[in-house]
Amino acid sequence: MTELPATMTAIGLPVPGGPEALVPEQRPVPVPGAGEILVKVAAAGVNRPDVMQRKGLYPPPPGAPDIPGLEISGEVVALGEGVTRWKLGDKVCALVSGGGYAQYCLADEGSALPVPAGLSMVEAAALPETFFTVWTNVFDLAGLKAGERFLVHGGTSGIGTTAIQLAKAFGATVYTTAGSAEKCAVCRELGADVAIDYKNEDFVAVVKEKAGGKGVNVILDMVGGSYIARNYEVAAPQARLVQIAFMEGSKVQIDFMRLMLKRLSHMGSTLRSRPKAEKAAIAASLVEKVWPLIEDGKVKPVLDQTFPLEKASEAHARMETSAHIGKIMLTVG
Repeated sequence: MTELPATMTAIGLPVPGGPEALVPEQRPVPVPGAGEILVKVAAAGVNRPDVMQRKGLYPPPPGAPDIPGLEISGEVVALGEGVTRWKLGDKVCALVSGGGYAQYCLADEGSALPVPAGLSMVEAAALPETFFTVWTNVFDLAGLKAGERFLVHGGTSGIGTTAIQLAKAFGATVYTTAGSAEKCAVCRELGADVAIDYKNEDFVAVVKEKAGGKGVNVILDMVGGSYIARNYEVAAPQARLVQIAFMEGSKVQIDFMRLMLKRLSHMGSTLRSRPKAEKAAIAASLVEKVWPLIEDGKVKPVLDQTFPLEKASEAHARMETSAHIGKIMLTVG
């Protein structure tokens, strides 16, 4: 193996702010600790939590790098003490707690996964954050089963495109909301049975009509705000709602009577601060149950635009328009 350089290009965040706050810097190449691998990054995904971190609203957990970026793909170039799952030269994608916007990034060996056969490195880097999130929330936490009705908001986001495909692949009837007729068409192409243009239609009325008044069994919501009460309205008796973000705000006045009368379960979760063992368990489930679907072409990452690492600010500006369909990616030279 070639000798590693002492420094690397990474995207720093000297002060919180708009997309222009992201600036290329020279940083030391990190050294893997026990149980860690060092990955020479080929590509990194851009996600909403990165935007929140850039604005100063989502600080990295203790011990995590201050460099943004929660998912990467690349080649293993150094091994920490005790690493047994990977060897030098392996091609991996990984969920990381930070540091992805860089030429080199550390990953816990348990949170790294093999690059699925047939996928490019850019496609592989689009998998970890959204697939970990959807799997742990929709299937582990909410227990979505074949034959149930599932609603995901923001169907053309990275989370949405992943949730539609996985829910459909595992036998659910899929409902989704999106912000235009074009986006709704993409959702239907990905497998959504019902796609609702939330700017021109009331999703509560449409879901009630299409579900024959029965409501939906599982809801994945990253909007919050006014959607919380409306989710309760479309929920079937004993439905499970999982809250993973609050794009419309986390403080809302609400009548909880429906929660009680329908015997609903409203749960919330974050991924970034979860213990390593929990992330490793999610990774193992994905390799067993989802990676075969990807390798068979039944489920795929949906890509929007790709930017070079040094233009991370342009990638964030793209995300803030909400015009994207699927994942925005960075390539690392």
